[in-house]
Amino acid sequence: MSYLSPEFAVCFLLFLLLYWALARWSSAQKVALLLASYTIYASLDWRFSATLACYTASLLLLLAAAKRWSQHRKKLTVVGVAASVINLAVFKYFDFFREGFQLAAGALQSDWVIPALDIILPVGISFYTFQAIAYIVAVGRNERDPASPLDSALYLAFFPTLMAGPICRPDTLLAQIEQKSVRQIRQPDRIFWLLLSALIKKVWLASWIASTWVNPLFANPDAYQGIELLLGMYAFAIQIYFDFSGYSDLVIAMAMLLGYKLNQNFNLPYLAVNLREFWRRWHISLSTWIRDYVYIPMGGNRGGWWATQLTILTSMLISGIWHGAAIKYLIWGALHGLGMVAQNVLEKITGRKADGFLSGVITFHFVCVAWIFFRADGWQEALNYLSGFTRHGGAIELNVLGGCALLLLFFWGSYYFEQVRDCSLGLLEKTPLILKPVLLAFLVLLINLLGPSGVPAFLYYSY
Repeated sequence: MSYLSPEFAVCFLLFLLLYWALARWSSAQKVALLLASYTIYASLDWRFSATLACYTASLLLLLAAAKRWSQHRKKLTVVGVAASVINLAVFKYFDFFREGFQLAAGALQSDWVIPALDIILPVGISFYTFQAIAYIVAVGRNERDPASPLDSALYLAFFPTLMAGPICRPDTLLAQIEQKSVRQIRQPDRIFWLLLSALIKKVWLASWIASTWVNPLFANPDAYQGIELLLGMYAFAIQIYFDFSGYSDLVIAMAMLLGYKLNQNFNLPYLAVNLREFWRRWHISLSTWIRDYVYIPMGGNRGGWWATQLTILTSMLISGIWHGAAIKYLIWGALHGLGMVAQNVLEKITGRKADGFLSGVITFHFVCVAWIFFRADGWQEALNYLSGFTRHGGAIELNVLGGCALLLLFFWGSYYFEQVRDCSLGLLEKTPLILKPVLLAFLVLLINLLGPSGVPAFLYYSY
């Protein structure tokens, strides 16, 4: 069930009536939320909920052991993290490693064979696995005690974050789940604004850009000229931002309607003046997770300058393969890792930090080129797309001026985003309460008319 479908909207509104009717009974309210989360997840495939339930049961056993034998928490942490990584690897990467092993065996003229297995890939498994690892590590470091089984299960299954994040930490989401006070809906105008932002970004803009520019160009790049392919590259960069930040706005609004607060996941990433800043602004919950649970444990900046660069590259490779079991994601991660190392080398040589307008332009184009590997069907298709940049002299099929205008409007909107947001929030606060549902219904209808037909899928459901 898509979060953008009319069916989900109706079910969510009905659930909210039940949920807030239970506001005086915290445990009952959490049970209702847990059951709703599993029901929504099972609507995609009942096996997804079964997999999550089994994983949650294993986590609860581990936490119970950590609580009983507190002197062995560090050992249990290692076991829990290793088991979580192995579980994720089996579901997400078995076929990828199996194919690599078979290719290596063939090159060595070996007859070793790993049998093929029909393994489902649960939507969101990467996200709830990373949340679980953060929880296990927090318990192992004695930063917190294990929560109750109900609270722990809800922390993993919380449906606004279950499908595609943001990746939450125990000190944020789990701490809110544990609170005993009666929940409240706060900042209703901000919720209204986030819902509209999500619809505009995803239902209208991301879907329109995908159908008009991105999908035709990436489906058959040989049919287009270099200038069109260049604009298609920019278009995908804008599409994936609108798609994922729109999703984040939607789930943050849903969580607020349930009385929870989720952290910001995007902060105008294409205004970054270097790659380091880009990753502080893009998919913030993932980049900070990689920093805290991969980069720092591997040594961070404690092992010397060159060792730090190797750690950065390794961390970005892990970030790349986390997005999908394919060579193209490894290349995407490697490009970002090498780009950050190159930036650090340049800063070390010149003694100056990479910033300013020119650095921002270079950063944006570097990110866009890397996105080609992310979007293409495979790494060879990505190279084919890049090779088309030199093609010219043929007929132009797409509206090049319209594409340039789209790019300029996007950066203009990004630059003045905070002013537009604050102004629109101010107008919402002054709008009479009785008019807000009418305004919302009108804008939803308008956005549906402007966007392509059908219920659009979220890109990050695939990762």
